[in-house]
Amino acid sequence: MVDLAGHASHFTLRSYCQGDTLQSYWKTEVVGMDVLELAAIDPAQRDLVGGKAAGLAALIHLGERVPDGFCVTTAAHQRGEMPRDEVLAAYDRLGGGPVAVRSSATAEDLPDASFAGQQDTYLSVTGIEELLKAIHACWDSLHSYRATAYREAAGVAHESARMAVVVQRMVDAEVAGVLFTANPLTGSRSQAVVNAAPGLGTAVVDGTTVADHYVLDGTEPAEHGCLTPVRLTELREVGMRLHHRLGAEQDIEWAYDRDGTLWLLQSRPITTLFPAPPPSTKPGPRLYVEFGHVQGMLQPTTPMGMSTLKSMLAGMLASFGLTVEIVDIGGRLYGDLTDALRDPSTRQRLVKLMAVDFGPRAQAVVAHLLNDPRFAPEKRARRRPSAAALTTAPKAVAGILRALARPAAARARVFGEIERLREHPVADPPAVADLLDLVEDATHAPTRLDRITWPVVSGLLVSAALPPLLKGIASDDEIHTVLGGMPHNVTIEMDLALWQVAQRATPYREILLHTPPDNLAAAHLAGELPDIGLSTFLDSYGHRSAAEVDVGVPRWSEDPTPVFTMLANYLRVTDPEQAPDRRFQHAVARAEAMLAQLTQRARRKQPVRGRLTGFLLRRSRELTGLREAGKFAGLYALRDRRRRLLLIGAELEADGHLEHADDVMFLTLPELRTAVQHGHDLREVITGRRSAYTRELRRRTVPVALLSDGTDVETLLPARASDRHTLTGTGAASGRATGRARVVRNPANASIEPGEILVAPTTDPGWTPLFLTAGGLVTETGAVMAHGPTVAREYGIPAVICVPGATERIRTGQLITVDGATGTVTIDQPVTTD
Repeated sequence: MVDLAGHASHFTLRSYCQGDTLQSYWKTEVVGMDVLELAAIDPAQRDLVGGKAAGLAALIHLGERVPDGFCVTTAAHQRGEMPRDEVLAAYDRLGGGPVAVRSSATAEDLPDASFAGQQDTYLSVTGIEELLKAIHACWDSLHSYRATAYREAAGVAHESARMAVVVQRMVDAEVAGVLFTANPLTGSRSQAVVNAAPGLGTAVVDGTTVADHYVLDGTEPAEHGCLTPVRLTELREVGMRLHHRLGAEQDIEWAYDRDGTLWLLQSRPITTLFPAPPPSTKPGPRLYVEFGHVQGMLQPTTPMGMSTLKSMLAGMLASFGLTVEIVDIGGRLYGDLTDALRDPSTRQRLVKLMAVDFGPRAQAVVAHLLNDPRFAPEKRARRRPSAAALTTAPKAVAGILRALARPAAARARVFGEIERLREHPVADPPAVADLLDLVEDATHAPTRLDRITWPVVSGLLVSAALPPLLKGIASDDEIHTVLGGMPHNVTIEMDLALWQVAQRATPYREILLHTPPDNLAAAHLAGELPDIGLSTFLDSYGHRSAAEVDVGVPRWSEDPTPVFTMLANYLRVTDPEQAPDRRFQHAVARAEAMLAQLTQRARRKQPVRGRLTGFLLRRSRELTGLREAGKFAGLYALRDRRRRLLLIGAELEADGHLEHADDVMFLTLPELRTAVQHGHDLREVITGRRSAYTRELRRRTVPVALLSDGTDVETLLPARASDRHTLTGTGAASGRATGRARVVRNPANASIEPGEILVAPTTDPGWTPLFLTAGGLVTETGAVMAHGPTVAREYGIPAVICVPGATERIRTGQLITVDGATGTVTIDQPVTTD
């Protein structure tokens, strides 16, 4: 029988198809180029020969040693007709004997999807009848369950997939294996990795043997295992050569025959690596920390969004006298913190500074690198404070003291400024060039920052002061309780406003629950829905969305589909005690009670400390909720910028320079300027960037920190203690809850039943309406004071953050327990199958 499990194997196909049946199924008519010698293939003929054959042809054209062979092209597969005579002739030219028969699908060995092992390979096939059957079996494997599922996960259309088949002379291997030109576990581009075993390499590829493992970093390899240092050096040199000549890190299958000759059996891009940082002109290794974790955003940023965020962050940091290089790595914002890590005056404080927004994962990375000799402190000339810092410092002190002294007045200034921005009249000039001038003018935003910045900073400082002040008096869990049910938070107010819309929508419950959200969104935009207060809600909050700091992402006012999804979730709440407004009030009551209790404890221990504790606890509840206000206010400027960019895009679309108006989001501002002024056609550039963006959207994990050689620093840390049933993270919101897990990667179409535990890679304010029905929160990243945990505390639901691999290790439907006090998630029950 054919081995359909995807493992290369010795096999017989006699029982698969018998005699005349085989002859009648495989017609012998030959049309076009059905069989090509590998050496005759143009590597650009992927659509005709598939990924594997195109890759082998590229190796042959580069002069590498590849076993002789031929390819049965996709033309034959598409017709469903076996070119028997051509195959027989090609097999005879190989001299007959044992061959390897391997799938070569068009959607295979892609830069972002290897399809490794998803289609069939057969080894040591001998004789024409066995060969024909093996080719047919490879054809059939294109539509196997595993290949179909892989295409769906990789976003490859089924109808676009075609199958070619590679037939090559078997190598009588003494030793064989796999070479990675970069370390696939750590991402380090300064290391190559080899796995090898005696005999055929299938056991290494299939993982059915304990292979000898080598990590090559340029030093002399040690003598051990089945490979000599000479052969390891040769493999590393081959890898470096192919990486250089093919322009990407490579996953290479190889074999040494009995004569000691090295043969290359395959070379394809390593698809699992996170992109490496761009080359730096500065000496030594560099440390890059991902800034998206601060905003609860792990998806890639559009090119236009990236340029906007870079300028915003640079301006913000400059106002505090800080200079941090911001770089784009894989469509994510990373900051170069190397200088701060090597600076004797800042390195010891850096771990604490990371706590507020970057969180425990970034803290662990920095703490680890403090002991790395490559980041040892360097003696430097004492730097004078910058002019910006000298100007900012007095303002900061005055603004913070003013907010602490009169918190109500500080809040009034914040919300007054937000309302002014919401109502601020904005004129868009008719000329495209003038619109572009406004977009490029980063100083045009009318925000009066001082009215918002210092009250927000005051709240953050007070919250950060609580743990050290209450050490020995309160546990982390009790402090989290005080920070729950926090008033004056614009994101909480938004969520509760949407709950009120849901209450007004109750008469239309069945329609809203059973109509696709995108249909409801289209009807709303067309003015065809009854008034449930949604228009009023969008007037206040329509400039928001998930990943809202990216100007390239549509706002809710443009596409309210996610809002209708959330409304449906709210309408599923039938228990009055689960009503979000009631849950919020319960959290307020617990916080106030805990505040009084902790103040009393502190006073009994030390009266002066007790008075300070009471003052700061009260100020935390009056000011900490403002932490969302700064970002909320800044979104108005992004809204206006996006609108103007889309107006420019519409003009370029009308002129035939763009396919769609929102293509402008995949250009940089200088590129957009050339399109506006000179009519440059950038559609090919846009197509490539959209493809890269879509590919990055599928990425499940984003490193919190990278070294300049691409090393994911977290892979260097000791593994966290956990078992099959208990996952360890960081408690971020007090309480304990048990419920069915709901794994969500995109909030736009997420349905959460009341009481389910939300398990997500991360969360930003665009996710928080889901919290109103959730019984708890688990995320893979975040910080205690970040958006998600803050909102979780304010609703009184337990939260555990920074749980490695949570969305992979927990499955929807499993019964899990979230314990915010211990920072653990316990998997109590497997997924039910009924």
